Amino acid sequence: MDPTQAPGVYEGAANVIAAVMLLLEFGLLRQALARDQIRLYQAQSALISVLAIVIAADRNLPDLYVLAALSAALKVVAVPLVMRRLLGRTDPIEGEEAPGVAGSQTLSPASAVLAGIVLAAIGFFCFGALKIHGPAAPALALALAAAMVLVSFGLMIVRRDVASQAIGFFTLENAISLAALVVASGLPLILETAFLFDLLVAVVVFGMLIRAAHGRSESLSTADLTRLRG
Repeated sequence: MDPTQAPGVYEGAANVIAAVMLLLEFGLLRQALARDQIRLYQAQSALISVLAIVIAADRNLPDLYVLAALSAALKVVAVPLVMRRLLGRTDPIEGEEAPGVAGSQTLSPASAVLAGIVLAAIGFFCFGALKIHGPAAPALALALAAAMVLVSFGLMIVRRDVASQAIGFFTLENAISLAALVVASGLPLILETAFLFDLLVAVVVFGMLIRAAHGRSESLSTADLTRLRG
């Protein structure tokens, strides 16, 4: 594409949505409470559905409207509802944080964000060096998706509670969905919804972990799991 040519609606929307999703990922690193992280995850997931609608309208792909609806129903409604109910069972007192969530950072919020910026820069520039581009794969959106993948991993590493680690995994799935939409938006609907099935499995697994962790120690902290190392 001519460098002086303005990006089209699809490319511009993909780049803006990818940038906002990465900013929300940094917001997850700063939040001390899992409930606040759930709200940011909802916003991030809603952007995925918006991008699917934009691509469907721009490329005349009606299957993506179905994918956007399924993604919104699962990621924006169902998963946050399940997570809030699980946290509600570990926090019977209204207005207090769930046990093992606040203060579960291995780094301070400022240090975690700085580490996230480093990870994002590594992912952005390393993926950008591959020079993958074209009308079907906006280079900037793909690089931002790669940065978001690394920041999601960082979130799961710096937090020591099951709830935040679960949300980190869910946002990792959002980053992969973002990359899949900008690279292969024309895949059959059955293949695109396979990512959502993986998310369902992850929700069940993390739900069991949250219940088991709280039932055993009345805490969501994963610090006690270090004793299982051989």
